[in-house]
Amino acid sequence: MHSYSLIAPAKINLYLEILGDRPDGYHELVMLLQSIELADQIDIRTLSTDNIRVNCDHPQVPQDESNLAYKAANLMKEQFPDVFAQFGGLEITINKHIPVAAGLAGGSTDAAAVLVGIDMIWQLGLTQPELQELASQLGSDIPFCIAGGTVLATGRGEQLSPLPDLDSLHLVLAKYRSLEVSTPWAYKTYRSEFGDSYVRETEDLEARAAKVHSGPMVQAIANKDGSQIGQLLHNDLEKVVLPAHPQVSQLREAFQNTGALGVMMSGSGPTVFALCESQAQAQEIQQQVRSTITDPDLDFWVTKFSSTGIRIS
Repeated sequence: MHSYSLIAPAKINLYLEILGDRPDGYHELVMLLQSIELADQIDIRTLSTDNIRVNCDHPQVPQDESNLAYKAANLMKEQFPDVFAQFGGLEITINKHIPVAAGLAGGSTDAAAVLVGIDMIWQLGLTQPELQELASQLGSDIPFCIAGGTVLATGRGEQLSPLPDLDSLHLVLAKYRSLEVSTPWAYKTYRSEFGDSYVRETEDLEARAAKVHSGPMVQAIANKDGSQIGQLLHNDLEKVVLPAHPQVSQLREAFQNTGALGVMMSGSGPTVFALCESQAQAQEIQQQVRSTITDPDLDFWVTKFSSTGIRIS
């Protein structure tokens, strides 16, 4: 089969702690990552030329070599040149449903889908760890996006430990359409403001990561305790993003006043989400916040947790 259509789910952070600096220039992180059903659709097909083409229906998504989906295809071309020569070029069409520059790993999950799709088209038979190893060359979130589900991520986010699935919880997300937050800016600002609190010793970094692995949030996930998970949501990047972006802070406060299980900004933002017991509660909270903040630039999505990463459509 020379074409595939894949579902590429977004992700949220349930927990994000910055431990310190790494020798490679990245941050040492401990995160709890969660796939959600809000997803892009990626169509991949072979071409009779030797080109890689990217199409997308969203005006903010680049369709050139800077697109992560293009980079994923080009990486596969470099890794398997003989197979590329046999099958020819690739056309990748991204049907965008995940908001852009939102802290939801939209570009990363698209790239993950491209890796999975090319593996199937070229009949490479790569294992999930082999695909994740390739993915780690492109970005920290991409290995997670391949597998999805509920995962503890350490290192710069590429060392993954699966946790019990949490597919019964719902959520409502909100983002100002015209607002973007640069992930490099968020981490750089955090380093400049809080770098003096960083853990310096490798042993201490490992101990801190292990502490989260056996900590209250992981226990709450194991127990599938939605209210406890909501109370334990944590994101260090809120410390720099919320003061710099009053709109995001105001949005978070509006969600906080709705009786949700928990509220937090995802990743580097600016998306804010509220954890809910049911779809009905999520829809009700959406209406409450929409009536509080009537800005037409504010978009909402009601969705639920997903136990899978990239899958065939």
